[in-house]
Amino acid sequence: MAQKPSIPKGTRDFNPGEVLKRNFIIQTISRQFERFGFQPIETPAMENMETLMGKYGAEGDRLIFKILNSGDFMKKVAREPWEQKDAVQLTPLLSEKALRYDLTVPFARYVVMHQNEIDFPFKRYQIQPVWRADRPQRGRFREFYQCDADVVGAKGLVQELEFIQLYDRVFTDLGLRGVIIKVNHRKILSGIAEVIGASERLTDFTVALDKLDKIGPEKVRQEMIEKGISEGAVKRATALFELRGSREEQFEILKEFLSDSPTGMQGISELELILSETDKLGMSGATCQIDITLARGLNYYTGAIFEVSAPPEVPMGSIGGGGRYDDLTGIFGLKDVSGVGISFGLDRIYLVMEALGLFPVALNQTVDVFCLNFGERESWAALKLVMQLRDAGIAADLYPDPVKVAKQFKYADKRGIPFVILIGADELREGQFTVKDMKSGHQQTYAMEDWEAFATRLNS
Repeated sequence: MAQKPSIPKGTRDFNPGEVLKRNFIIQTISRQFERFGFQPIETPAMENMETLMGKYGAEGDRLIFKILNSGDFMKKVAREPWEQKDAVQLTPLLSEKALRYDLTVPFARYVVMHQNEIDFPFKRYQIQPVWRADRPQRGRFREFYQCDADVVGAKGLVQELEFIQLYDRVFTDLGLRGVIIKVNHRKILSGIAEVIGASERLTDFTVALDKLDKIGPEKVRQEMIEKGISEGAVKRATALFELRGSREEQFEILKEFLSDSPTGMQGISELELILSETDKLGMSGATCQIDITLARGLNYYTGAIFEVSAPPEVPMGSIGGGGRYDDLTGIFGLKDVSGVGISFGLDRIYLVMEALGLFPVALNQTVDVFCLNFGERESWAALKLVMQLRDAGIAADLYPDPVKVAKQFKYADKRGIPFVILIGADELREGQFTVKDMKSGHQQTYAMEDWEAFATRLNS
């Protein structure tokens, strides 16, 4: 008996309706990317292991999918590391490549490799799948798409302002109002770590803080202590976890807390400027607010950081995020190239829009006109008409076999096709075709040579 087929956990098949809805989101995002001056690139699904490892912190490195070397991948493995089951020594021997974890690090690698071919500042967008060996759950997959936009070679805060506007424009275009763009600054977090005496544990501090929404304050405190941050330091820091009040009041509390940290005060100054200028520009459907607990645990962020939350009525993790990274290309040998970028979470945006019923009904209508098949001679005439309509820009199709008419009508109805064309023996003899409006039931007959009149009617 044949084994029932399956797919790996955390991956999915997509039916035609789902693909059309996903494409609607992708096309909307791409359109805004291009309006803002971004250019498309693509990079390989796999990267060399050394390109990815060490760029995301220990948490991220653990989630990278490694690819076994082709051929006899055991050939380079000595007896000792194998018998000791030493994963650190074994991994580079068994695997030289890995699936990309995100699009940002591959983009940094791309910039370094193609630095003599691109013009700086370079604004690129990229829409491709990424892979993470995470625990699958609702809204969290092992294979998913990222839709990224980045600028490298630009240091001014105007880019941060543009990205907030880009988020607002995309979600407004999608009809997704009420999203919240949360902002923070890594220098503020560095300042907090400095003030509490945990500067040397900054990465541990931000990685733990980044899990606040997932595991709650108590477990975050516990993880910080386990990572070597003193209880006293954790207690001082967690007083900021529940920062309340107006934006101005929150900044006043932060200024008092970070008064002895030049780094922290610089972060506050930059964040205040970003938010005040955003207020002047205005927003269409999103709101922007400070969130001091926002950490973006990835190691490469150095400046302003962003995270987008879905409207409150849809419980979902972040649907977008990003921030500034001042020297990401430096890890590949190109120093002092500042960058900033954001990402849209396609899969989560899809789930939110589905929950709110925001997809246009017309997306499921992929064919405008459908010709029935009454037999060999009739189908030749129908195919000619179908080709003429296609040349006129109309999505037209023909049933491939002369099966029962009722079955063909049912097929057209299930696909939501609005018009059905009938060319039977009588129509063929008279040089005509009959069009049935599937919604009203009304029928109208045209001469074959008048097909353009019908096409004009459909296009109007």
